[in-house]
Amino acid sequence: MNQSYQTTPHDHALPTSAERNRVLRNTYALLALSMVPTVLGAWVGVSTGITEGLTGFMGLVVFMAGAFGFIFAIEKTKNSAAGVPVLLAFTFFMGLMLSRMLAMVLGFKNGTDLVMTAFGGTAAIFALMAGLSSTIKRDLSSMGKWLTVGALLLMVGAVINVFVASSTGMVVISMLAVGIFSAFILYDLKRIVDGGETNYISATLGIYLSVFNVFQSLLALLGIFGGERD
Repeated sequence: MNQSYQTTPHDHALPTSAERNRVLRNTYALLALSMVPTVLGAWVGVSTGITEGLTGFMGLVVFMAGAFGFIFAIEKTKNSAAGVPVLLAFTFFMGLMLSRMLAMVLGFKNGTDLVMTAFGGTAAIFALMAGLSSTIKRDLSSMGKWLTVGALLLMVGAVINVFVASSTGMVVISMLAVGIFSAFILYDLKRIVDGGETNYISATLGIYLSVFNVFQSLLALLGIFGGERD
């Protein structure tokens, strides 16, 4: 799940280089900070098993209601002092939602290695996209609508697969998600570099969702293909 949440200031001059760099630094800092409540939420979920019952349709409803509710609240508070706390609360919620998959993967004999591999792969993808965003000179704004359409179709496929419960469907959806949300990371970072995004909370939200989806998809693929049972 992801989309562009930015507002482009059509009626104003583009930010200066110093302003763009400040937004980028703040985005990176807040993105790093957002990982703390995510890890905490995942730990709470795995330790307590609080999300074990969130399967099938019930799990989908809780996730959708919580995620979109938080996203709406973040957009409403992004220009106020409440914006950062609301965003961090959202990342804690996302960690909780991730804990069920984490618990399943950690149930494998090599579960810890799989989690670390997914984390390393996500970090490598982010580093690559960050590097490309600062070196590519071409305007990538036209990517936005295609990526949004791809993400929406992916969401529809994921919802259908909740009821079908197809392993093949999970593999296809996860592989497509890695590609689409990796491209979203590049797109969102390039918007900041080009001055199209001036709110670091909105920027962090979009990038966080992409990073989360890349990690979750890699974890699913590694669990399917590399999980070793006792």
